[in-house]
Amino acid sequence: MATPLPPTFVVPATQTETRRDPLQHDVLPPLFKEKVTLTNWHTFLDWKHVLGLGLTPLIALYGLLTTEVQKKTLIWSVIYYYATGLGITAGYHRLWAHRAYNAGPAMSFVLALLGAGAVEGSIKWWSRGHRAHHRWTDTEKDPYSAHRGLFFSHIGWMLIKRPGWKIGHADVDDLNKNKLVQWQHKNYLPLVLFMGIIFPTLVAGLGWGDWRGGYFFAAILRLVFVHHATFCVNSLAHWLGDGPFDDRHSPRDHFITAFVTLGEGYHNFHHQFPQDYRNAIRFYQYDPTKWVIAICAFFGLATHLKTFPENEVRKGQLQMIEKRVLEKKTKLQWGTPISELPVLSFEDYQHACKNDDKKWILLEGVVYDVADFMSEHPGGEKYIKMGIGKDMTSAFNGGMYDHSNAARNLLSLMRVAVVEFGGEVEAQKKNPSLPIYGAEHSKDD
Repeated sequence: MATPLPPTFVVPATQTETRRDPLQHDVLPPLFKEKVTLTNWHTFLDWKHVLGLGLTPLIALYGLLTTEVQKKTLIWSVIYYYATGLGITAGYHRLWAHRAYNAGPAMSFVLALLGAGAVEGSIKWWSRGHRAHHRWTDTEKDPYSAHRGLFFSHIGWMLIKRPGWKIGHADVDDLNKNKLVQWQHKNYLPLVLFMGIIFPTLVAGLGWGDWRGGYFFAAILRLVFVHHATFCVNSLAHWLGDGPFDDRHSPRDHFITAFVTLGEGYHNFHHQFPQDYRNAIRFYQYDPTKWVIAICAFFGLATHLKTFPENEVRKGQLQMIEKRVLEKKTKLQWGTPISELPVLSFEDYQHACKNDDKKWILLEGVVYDVADFMSEHPGGEKYIKMGIGKDMTSAFNGGMYDHSNAARNLLSLMRVAVVEFGGEVEAQKKNPSLPIYGAEHSKDD
């Protein structure tokens, strides 16, 4: 016999029936009041971003085709890629946008410089947009809503002149009071020029004489990789993977995204617990940003690393497991719920078997019709016949044979009634129906 679901497990049928892929919500309203046509499309573009994001890959390609790659320059390019990437993930994202930990003056200054070297806007601009993204996830006011498509959330949102009122409000008062953030914001252009282009070129040029490689590879090609790695947090992390903590919105967890984005790919967890300094909570999950922050904390460069209580994290996981199990259960046949079965007296049950030739057995207060199953019983038909009209609870539970869970599940499809005062199942009925056999029948009939 199948055990009924406890009340806390049950989700209304309408919620299960209407659940959809988070990326399949209703289409968002248009971004612009005017219709985009072949004659006016250029007026909607943000040309500084179009040129910046469009020319850098072309310059990098030209460099690859015309410049010899030196081993030292290649190693330096990879190092600077990780350094400037961490300027975004450990700095812009986890330190300033989410305040997931505190960094000392030296660490904050270095992260501000490295973040500028990634050329993705100032700390203030970047954090304001990201906070809006968290507050308005998947809605019209989300700056890079996944519901506008993979291309839009990856890079398209930066290529257009989006009306300011179309982006949801986000509080950045703390950043306005931060002197380092304000300094970087005011001096962003010279910092970008130096940290993004001049510095990586100087290291390769002064270090081992590879000025050309330093420019094309450590500066430009590295910049292209940093850009699109970071952009994947807005696109790939809302498209690839699953939602082990919440499935109402598009953020998802996946190792591939984590590998591409320096650990930012456990995005479903991050959107549930944004102030946690970790994205990956298990030791075997790839999150170099978390490791760098933890190492800096070990040496006293960072403090107050925030983590969400493990108990609450596990709650979220368990709730999603329960929901998915329930969704699978609703697709299976479990027989008539016990609470909807008619009620018989034990005398009525015996009368039906004796006088109306019902092939019923009684187990744990529930009556099962085994007429169509008798010949298929693995233990033989005679054992079923022996139980007709009797209470076979003890025999079913080890007296004759301790039946398997599969046997109980199969029996659930054969329920026809419950016996009055027959056990705990009777207490589950809120409005017991009238016995289907009249009281005039005596137990001696």
